[in-house]
Amino acid sequence: MPDLPFSLHYTVQGEGPAWVFLHGFLESSTMWDYLPLSDLPIQQIRIDLPGHGWSFELLNTPSIQLMATEVQRVLDHLSIEKYTIVGHSMGAYVGLELSQSKGFQKLILLNSNCWSDSEQKKQDRLRVASIVTEAKSHFLREAIPNLFSNPTEQAQVIQALIQDANCMTSEAIAFSALAMRERTDFTEFVNANPDRFIFIHGKLDRLVSVEELQAKIAGTKVYFLNCGHMAHVEAGEEVMEIFAREV
Repeated sequence: MPDLPFSLHYTVQGEGPAWVFLHGFLESSTMWDYLPLSDLPIQQIRIDLPGHGWSFELLNTPSIQLMATEVQRVLDHLSIEKYTIVGHSMGAYVGLELSQSKGFQKLILLNSNCWSDSEQKKQDRLRVASIVTEAKSHFLREAIPNLFSNPTEQAQVIQALIQDANCMTSEAIAFSALAMRERTDFTEFVNANPDRFIFIHGKLDRLVSVEELQAKIAGTKVYFLNCGHMAHVEAGEEVMEIFAREV
């Protein structure tokens, strides 16, 4: 891959309509390895967001919008004119920003939402940014198991995720927490364009409740699966079935 005027690491695989895969907070593009995406007739573009995976550099300002700008630069470099986005958690926040771009066709929000943080959640983001500077490993050991509906059953996966997340710097973790804290609310836009957004959500997701999602989303397709915040691990077959319908 040639040197590029941006720092995001990406991979391209397969042929067909372009699908852009954006991972969540504390993850990387390797999260998609849990799914047999090569079975789909698509061109996969997997991108590591700033501070995650092999994208080591951070932007000057913690901003989901600026993350989306960098992703768009990758797509422009690849001459991708039309694309579907699959965003897990934080990755879907980036995808929502990209929904304002001319090449955007559809966003699949995997274990995510389209609204801005509540005041309590904003305080939680600040606390995370503060904690990780002093106790990163402790934070990861507490936060990552909580993403699963049954952590005991996923002990090996959890350990691998903690190990990978420990490779991130405390600065990168804090950067992303602060970026999510200031993100734009897209609820009105999503509800006004229900054919362009699909939610895949865990009934046992501790981060976003089923009740809150149902209360805020009207007319948009929502698939509820029997899992927590990590549907690609806990309900991979069902997730793939949904992806296959949307190609």
